[in-house]
Amino acid sequence: MTRTAPVAPPRTPSAPAPGTAAVRRRSRARGRLSDAGYATLLAAPAAVVLLALVGWPLVKLVVDSLYTGSGLGDGRSFAGLDNYLTALTDPGIRAAAGRTLAYTVIVVTAELVLGLAVALLFHRLGPKARILQTLFLYPLMIAPVVAGLLWRFLMIDNVGIVNELLTRVGLLDNPGDVSWLSDPDLVLFSVALPDIWLTTSFMTLVLYAGLQAIPPDLYEAARLDGARGLRLLVSVTLPLLRPVIAVALIIRGVDAARAFDVILIQTDGGPQSASETLSLTIYKTMVSYNDPGTAAATSTLFMIVMMLVAMVAVLTIWRPGKES
Repeated sequence: MTRTAPVAPPRTPSAPAPGTAAVRRRSRARGRLSDAGYATLLAAPAAVVLLALVGWPLVKLVVDSLYTGSGLGDGRSFAGLDNYLTALTDPGIRAAAGRTLAYTVIVVTAELVLGLAVALLFHRLGPKARILQTLFLYPLMIAPVVAGLLWRFLMIDNVGIVNELLTRVGLLDNPGDVSWLSDPDLVLFSVALPDIWLTTSFMTLVLYAGLQAIPPDLYEAARLDGARGLRLLVSVTLPLLRPVIAVALIIRGVDAARAFDVILIQTDGGPQSASETLSLTIYKTMVSYNDPGTAAATSTLFMIVMMLVAMVAVLTIWRPGKES
């Protein structure tokens, strides 16, 4: 009987010990690939598309603001900063800027108050509010042009449904007593109603999501300290909702400031330009008055102001990193 020698198992290369030079080189190589190279590779297509879709139109807008004329044929000439000087000194553009500020304050304030009230109601009702939440979101699905037409038919002077109802309940003597869309002192509030009706749901949705993120333990602790009702709202809810409120105000503020279609459908900026906001003024300067240089300069200034306002809102209301 012959005996065979046992077969030794194949040797595998042993892993380098932690902390050795080989491990450090491998970690550095993996780190460069995962954190810098791989992330840059993934972000590069989106960055190129973003620059093409957002960056190039902005550059074109600034370039056009330095020229006069339509750009067709030989009618275009370099004007330097003359268009900006015109935009800053024109009484019509300055008045439109003031109306835009008033319109934005009216719309955003009303939406914040109504949206917070409805969000608190939904939060209080809990699961019982699901059907109400669904119904309340329906205005978000309506196009602004349709909403503008709807409210125009509701408020159009002496034949509107609103004045007819107010007359029947005795608040007006006849339907022609209040001219919602023809009175220069009233029209800016009237054209703001469709915007408030359309987007209060958005404000409610954002604030309700913020309320869901507040831990219930904080409310229990505040109640043990004797806080009730308004004190809970002021001392607990609003401070914890501040970042959410800041985001909602920035988004809706920028959106309301560039209101165009709702006002165009209802009044076309009238009467006597009393409802003409800056977006409508830029549109008319470009299309009706054939002055693309001034329109581009006004748009550039409008964009810069909106960016500054958004930055101030972030630093004063949101204050990221302050709490930490």
